[in-house]
Parts: sequence; structure tokens; C-alpha cells
Amino acid sequence: MSGRTARRRDLRLLPVALTAWAGAGLAIVFPEHAVTIAVALWVGAVAVLAVAVRRARPTTFALVAVAIAVAGAAASHVAFAQPARAAVADLKITGGRSVTFEVDVVGKVERSATGFRFDAITRSATIGRDVRPVSAPVLVRVQERPEGLDLGARVVVTGTAFHADAADREVLVIEASTIRLARPPTGALAVAAELRTGLVAAVDGLPDPGAGLVPGLAVGDTSAVSADLDAQMKASSLSHLTAVSGANCALVVGIAFGVAALCGARRCIRVTAGLVTLVAFIVLVSPEPSVVRAGAMAAIAMLGVLLGRIGAGMSILSASVCLLLILDPWLAASLGFALSAVATGSLLLFAGPLADGMSRWMPAPAALALSVPLAAQLACGPLLILIEPTVPLVGVLANLLAGPAAPAATVLGLLACLALPIPVLAQGLAAIAWLPAAWIAGTADLAAQLPGASIAWLEGMPGLIALTATGAAIGVVVAARRHRLRRGAAWLLAGIVVVVAAAGPVRTLFDRTRVPHEWTIAACEVGQGDAVLIRSGDAVMLIDTGPEPDPLSACLDRFAIDRVDILVFTHFDMDHRGGADAMMGRADLVLHGPIPDPDAAHMLARFTAGGAQTQEVSAGQSGALGECRWRALWPKPRDPVYPAGNDASVVIDVTGCRVPDAIFLGDLSAQPQRSLLASGAIDRSYAVVKVAHHGSADQDQGLYRDLDARVALVTVGKNTYGHPRDEILDLLQEEHATIARTDRSGDIAVWRDGAGLQVWRSREDGGPSS
Repeated sequence: MSGRTARRRDLRLLPVALTAWAGAGLAIVFPEHAVTIAVALWVGAVAVLAVAVRRARPTTFALVAVAIAVAGAAASHVAFAQPARAAVADLKITGGRSVTFEVDVVGKVERSATGFRFDAITRSATIGRDVRPVSAPVLVRVQERPEGLDLGARVVVTGTAFHADAADREVLVIEASTIRLARPPTGALAVAAELRTGLVAAVDGLPDPGAGLVPGLAVGDTSAVSADLDAQMKASSLSHLTAVSGANCALVVGIAFGVAALCGARRCIRVTAGLVTLVAFIVLVSPEPSVVRAGAMAAIAMLGVLLGRIGAGMSILSASVCLLLILDPWLAASLGFALSAVATGSLLLFAGPLADGMSRWMPAPAALALSVPLAAQLACGPLLILIEPTVPLVGVLANLLAGPAAPAATVLGLLACLALPIPVLAQGLAAIAWLPAAWIAGTADLAAQLPGASIAWLEGMPGLIALTATGAAIGVVVAARRHRLRRGAAWLLAGIVVVVAAAGPVRTLFDRTRVPHEWTIAACEVGQGDAVLIRSGDAVMLIDTGPEPDPLSACLDRFAIDRVDILVFTHFDMDHRGGADAMMGRADLVLHGPIPDPDAAHMLARFTAGGAQTQEVSAGQSGALGECRWRALWPKPRDPVYPAGNDASVVIDVTGCRVPDAIFLGDLSAQPQRSLLASGAIDRSYAVVKVAHHGSADQDQGLYRDLDARVALVTVGKNTYGHPRDEILDLLQEEHATIARTDRSGDIAVWRDGAGLQVWRSREDGGPSS
């Protein structure tokens, strides 16, 4: 049988997987109609199967029937789960009402911009005196991680909750103000948690940043990875190395399979050894959905080995996708699942042709090594554009350099983890594992610092389509054998590059012409984060830098700002200081609140090295900004109640000039807002308020009534927190404030003229509104 015929047969299950994906997606988007969708699909499958039985060659119809049946099975899962999910969704949680949930932790506890987050399954909900048993998936966010909080634990959380999107696996998102450990992990999960914690302790004392990477590479524990290294890994397209994926599962299974083979075991024994090791590995690294997904793909691959069909790669992938969508239909809306499937498919379909094409210009081993990261980046790049509209140019090279070190770090880290009962051996293995981990960290650092490491790209669907066409053109140029085809693809590629390259500068010039020259306050569209400009004459203040440098740089370009006199970091969460690199060497004075960790101290030291003066501020301090006066109203000096974080945000007001009197509330929650109001620092009303914490529900009504602002700026982007919440929006409307949101209106500018207060929104008609 020829390779081309085998490849056609290998793709037969692909339409089945795509149909299952579509059916699951339809059911999770419209869960209230899941029963109808499931019944319709099952009826359709039976009807097509009946036609197939009557045909002389029923293969095609049978395959269609299977595809519809798999989609029906996924929809049926949603239908069966919907009553329990609806019971949780119908809880009376609106109005910022406090709710207490008892939950079982079913996902890894991960750091987030505001503390920690984890997936859980509810056991009960208490609202007032009403206690009811409920069971549905939820996402829990907490600011602190109590000892013993890990996968398998049972906790009691109290806080506010809001509904997640319909297509999300979790029904509610719980913002917990308090958390109490009811029961630590037990059994195998307790052992696994202890091993993961022990590995983190074993690398403690080894030089950073490589030390923090060892647990991430070995068991997916990224708690010791610094924010700077995390940003570098993402910028260099290496962040996938610390996510437990099919590659990790395949590596572990392969080692077990190989050891069994060396012992002379039969094929079924070798496969059994691989599967047992796979299950143990999944328990060790946390059996959360993404890990189970990777494990299922590896398990089906082992089935292919058992059946002697190791070459049926796409069939195995398609079968894995179908099985996973039946078991977890909400994966249909998961970008991570899509990236995993697309990356695997790209390696199976495109790595070989790319290697063949590149072997015309370089040695075959080098071409094969380069083809793997190239195929993955060309295929996954368009999906990643939906997250961040930039294209990493050094990703392929970084993966080529770092890729060989990852398996070594993974295996050595796992051995160190398993050797923890013998501390000397564990520490020795951890030290050896540090070597490849440090190489990966160094590669990420170098790649992220290279000039032109990434380029801005078109956003949204236009960006996805353009990058898909670019990837296809690159693939044809590299792999096609016909010269005319390669030449046509090269012209297409050149055309796309010219259009995209010209789009940035042209759009910047166009945007500058639209920005009103009278602006005095400007809220930048930087996603889910804060970046607000205040201008008095030639003097400029910037409050926070948003989550990423590129969106901030783009905003500064649009408002023609090259340098700022005062840069304020209200606090050091990533959504407020993540874009700091865009301001290095561009600020004269850096004001900040309490320093919570070494990462924040290191960032401030970089500003000092760049020529800026840094100053910690607290309530009572003030200064000049052009004709204006700024005052720090919060936090109190050396306040033991609010030592750092959101509730210790620097609150600044700017008054006494042509700039409308304005107050900027950082991320204060309701309690410190009440304390601020009680302190007497609020001695006037304001024309403009920057709403606290991106419009969360945790706000104090009394403060906003005293502020009596005419314009409320809500700095918010796409998020899973439900920001801005209806509670604060309703309050602002009751106060007759004009609400301007960066997620809907883009950049927002405010100024005062003879007609009163003017508000300009970049995504509307461009005209001001009074």
C-alpha cells in the first residue's frame, strides 16, 4: 500500500472528530436545549445508519452515522449534567450576596493575577440559613493559600459568586474572601501532593531562575516560577514546556515500555506497564482535565501499539478527540484543547513534508529537528493570535535550542521527586536536573530580549485568517516540489507581510489624528488591567502599566507620549505592572505602594538603573504635576491591616488645574474603601473616578455616593471574573454617572471645556459626549 493511500485512510476519522466537536460545542453553548439537540442527533444517526444498511457499499454512510452518534453522545452528556448545573446556577447570588460553599478541590491550585485559583466541585451551598446540597463544577479564586490546600482537599469558602459563561465548564466563579480547610487530601492524592511539595523544597537554594523551572518541567508545578521568567517563557514560545502535555505522557510511557521491553516482556505486558505508569504519572502531576486529556491521548496511542497500528497517528488523534469530547463536552470551548489537538495534528501531517523540503537546503537531521517546532508554530500561531495579537519570530529557534533539554530535565526531576525519601539522593538529582532547566531559562531570557523577538499582528479574526494564510504560504514555499507553486506562495507571503507591516504604522498615524488634542485624562485600552494617563501642559503622569508591554506602547504611541514625569504603580499585581518593560528608561519618578516580593523589588531596581527615582508613597504625601497637585490618599503608612496587595493600592487624586478633579481607586475592595472614607481623606467631590478593581462587585456604595463623580472610568478587558459586575454598574447609574468602559469603548479621553466635561471613545463615532 502506498504512503498516499495510507494517509487517506488515516484521515477517515477526522470528520468524525470535527462533527463531535461541533455537536459538543452546540450543546454547551445552548445547554437548556441539550436534550433536544441530543435527541435530534441520535435520530439522525439512526436514520443514516438505516440508509447505510440498505446500501451495497455502506462505508461512507456508516462513517457519517458514527460521526453523528459521537456528537449525540457528547450532547447527551450535557443534557444529563444540566439539571445539577441548573440547580447551582439558580442559586440567589445576585447583589453581591455572601454565599458559603463546601467544595472538593479537583484541579491544580495555580497562581493568578489576584492570588490563587482552582477548579472545584460543590457539595453544598449556604445562603443565610438556607443550606442545600448541590453538585456542579465551579472556579474558586482566593487571595491567600492556606496550608494543605491542594488537589483532593475539601474546603469551605465564603464570598461572592457570579455566573460563568454558558460554554464554560464551571457554572459559577466564586470570589472567596475567606477559606477554611475542612479536610486535606487523602490517599494517593495526599502522597502526590507531598511529593510535589517536596520537589519544590528540594530545588530551594539552587540558583534561580533555573531552580523554579525544575518542578514545572517535571510535574507541572509552576509555583516557584517567577513572574519575569513566566513572561520570558511566553514571549519565546516556551511556556508549553511547563504544562503537562501529551509529550510528557509519551515520554513517561515510552520509558516504562522500553524498560519492560529490555526485560523481555511480551507486547501486552509492555503495554500494561506503560498504562500503569501513565496512571501513576497523572496522579502525581494532578489529574486535572488538561492532564487527563493528555493521558487519554497517550493511552489510545498505547492501544494502537497493542493492536500493531503504530502508524495510524491521525486515527489515534481523532479517536482521542472523540472520546474526550464525550467524557468532557466543555473541552469544545477550550483553547488549550484546540491547541493540543492542532499541535499534535500538525506534527503528524506537516512535520514530514517540511523536513523533506528543508532537507534540500540543509542536512536531513537538522531539517527533521527544525520541522517539529516549525510545524507546531505554523499551525498553532493563528489560534494564539486570538489571545495576544503578536507573532514570536524567535519561537522556532528557541524551541530548537531548548527542546532537547526538556526531556532530560523532566526525567531527572521525576527521579528526584520519587527519591525524596532519600534526601541526599533527591537533592543530588535535583541539582543535576537544574542544569537543563537553567539552559531552558537562559534560552527564554535571551530569546525574549532579542530585538524584534515578536511583531505586532492584526487582531481577532482578521489576524487569524492572515496568519493562517501566512503559515500556509510558508509551508508551500518550504515543502512544495513544483517551482511555480513555490513562487506563487512566495508572492502571496510577501504580499501578506507588506500589508501587515504597513497596517501598524498606518493605523497608528490614523489613530493619532482621531485622538482629541484637548485630552487631559486618558484610559488606555490594554486588556484586563489599568493604564491611565493624566496630562497637565507638558507634564504627564501614568498610573499603572497594564498586563503587557505591547498594548501600553501602542497606547502611548496613539496619544503621542514618549516619556512620563511620574509613573505610579498602585500595587504590584501583573495586571497593573505587567507592562513595565515599556516604561524602562521613560519615567523620571516612580511612585509605588508597599513592596510585596523580590520580583517587585527587582523591577523597581531596574527603573533606578534606568535613571528613574523611586519613592514609596502613603496617605498624606503630595506633589506637583504641571499646574496640578496630586495627593496620595491611601494606604496608611505601615498599615498592619492592609500590608500589601489590592487593599493596599495607592489611591491618588489630581486636582486644582485644568484637568478635571479626578480620583483613581486602584483595586481597593469595599472594606478599605470604607476605611478610606472614614479617614477623612475624601474632602471633596470629583468630576472623574477610576472605578476600583475593574468594576468588581466588592465596592462600598457610600464611597461612590460621596465622590459624586460625573464620569466613571472602568478599565477592563476580556476576563473570567465577570467584570464589570452589574452591582457597580447599577450603582453608578443611580448616581447619574457617565460610564465609560475600555472593553467596549477602547481608549477613552476626558477633558473640560467651555461646554463642560467631554468624553471621547475611540470605538464610537469619535465625537465627544458631554
